[in-house]
Amino acid sequence: MGTTSPRGSFIAFEGGEACGKSTQSRLLADALDALLTREPGGTLIGARVRELVLSPGTVGLDARAEALLMAADRAQHVAEVVEPALRSGRHVVTDRFAGSSIAYQGYGRSLPVEEIRQLSMWATAGIWPDLIVMLDVPASEADRRLGAQRDRMEAEPASFHAAVIEGFRAQAAAEPERWVVIDGTGTIEQVALSVRTVVAERLQLRL
Repeated sequence: MGTTSPRGSFIAFEGGEACGKSTQSRLLADALDALLTREPGGTLIGARVRELVLSPGTVGLDARAEALLMAADRAQHVAEVVEPALRSGRHVVTDRFAGSSIAYQGYGRSLPVEEIRQLSMWATAGIWPDLIVMLDVPASEADRRLGAQRDRMEAEPASFHAAVIEGFRAQAAAEPERWVVIDGTGTIEQVALSVRTVVAERLQLRL
């Protein structure tokens, strides 16, 4: 009889704009020899969704339509990239996942949070990260890092971004066994060490 590979671990990075997710997800994926991916845009279909959702030229997009577009991107992402990799035994690190929909479309756009959660759960067929790492930086630091050139989400007012951060923190507080909050204001190396330490402890992975 053949043997099957043990299922890989699924790690998501979450947080507000310019918190360092892209850099830290890449560094962790390198350290784990994991598959690195992102949302939106982790597939060819998702790249088209990403362009539509983030382009400053997209005007008048209804909040519910935005939520559905993000769920569509996630469904394709899980079916095409995430689940096949996990099933083959590969670890997967993603720059954003369902926590972002709950924070951005739920808290940020004031849509029913539980409905957004259930929409993502349906889109992923129940696939959820084993560990979610939230990188937390003060609003003033995020604004400084962003600079002048901003996409459609980055250009939202400070009140929107404050609600989004509240959403991330609320999720982390509600599920401390799945979420970990890391200070993102240190150097890249300091934050990366904190990330590797918590991943090794929580998931019993060698790094």
